[in-house]
Amino acid sequence: MPYTIGVPKETATGERLVALVPEVVARLVKAGATVLVEKGAGDTAFMADNEFEAVGAQICSKEEAFSADILVKVRPPSSDEIPLMKEGGAYIGFLAPLDNPGISSAVAARGVTALSMEMVPRISRAQKMDALSALSSIGGYKAVLHAATILPKFFPLLTTAAGTVRPSNVLILGAGVAGLQAIATARRLGAKVSAYDIREAVGEEVQSLGASFVELEIEGQDDSDSGGYAKALVAEKAKQQVGLLVPFIGKSDVVVSTALIPGRPAPLLISEEAVKAMAHGSVIVDMAASNGGNCELTVPGETVVRHGVTIIGATNLTADMPVHASQLYSKTLLAMLQDFTDENGFAPNEEDEVFTGSCITRGGAVVNERVKSLLNPS
Repeated sequence: MPYTIGVPKETATGERLVALVPEVVARLVKAGATVLVEKGAGDTAFMADNEFEAVGAQICSKEEAFSADILVKVRPPSSDEIPLMKEGGAYIGFLAPLDNPGISSAVAARGVTALSMEMVPRISRAQKMDALSALSSIGGYKAVLHAATILPKFFPLLTTAAGTVRPSNVLILGAGVAGLQAIATARRLGAKVSAYDIREAVGEEVQSLGASFVELEIEGQDDSDSGGYAKALVAEKAKQQVGLLVPFIGKSDVVVSTALIPGRPAPLLISEEAVKAMAHGSVIVDMAASNGGNCELTVPGETVVRHGVTIIGATNLTADMPVHASQLYSKTLLAMLQDFTDENGFAPNEEDEVFTGSCITRGGAVVNERVKSLLNPS
């Protein structure tokens, strides 16, 4: 009997993605899987049930989708959904293991082997499985578009019969995947763009996109960790960084902040002093709002005006582009499924560093050391 893959409808507030898109479902069906798609799972991503049926999926109830041998999701399963998961089954999707380790503990209690998309190692072979990067690029794009819509100014230089309009100044804080996409988008819109990152090595990437790289006089240090993420600065240097950024933030019409380290509170980059230094009507898009925010005045999930500056605390910008976001995320899940399934279904591989790196629960227990330490702090 073919193994089953379940695709439930996402129930988290504001989530519009679907874990698998019809194109990917077709490839899985061809490979021998039975794909169970909950009725209406793709509606918010503009993918109708009949599109899934046309490629061989079976439309089913929520309970049937969750009872599949392998469950794939976008958002981590909720407390109401975990009891529906097949005992001894497998889960592949976001799990928030470092931010909400209790979910992993509950999933482990079901005997489920869970692979977390957040924990996929940042190695070249796993780039096709890097869901965080895939979705971050969409977030960076949407952040700039939000800012351009709200900013009461043009982004580009305009020469008109009534005079010349100077381009807006856009500052990007953090030059990772989201930041680089934000730079490219702001440049396409004609803004004058600058960017800052504690990793000086990314300066060339920033400049290659036509932006200027902001350099602060902070004592040199090893500023990248083994996972490719920027390390958190020690307290004194972090405070110094915040102060040195004030004049650069103050002369910006738009600031997009993207500094986020998985499992940690977002580092403070934009102080209230910096917000006060900005002109009225300026805009801050804080992409780190889900972990508290890079701006001292950010309210996660809300848009507020402080000192005349609009601060957008968006926590799920990718949901604003559910079609392409679903397509990209689905491709990363496909890569995981291709590597860790065979003709009999889920196929764990303890010799594979992608499997061992992303595996959070197995055999009824939490097996990831970082997550275990969060559940049982010494």
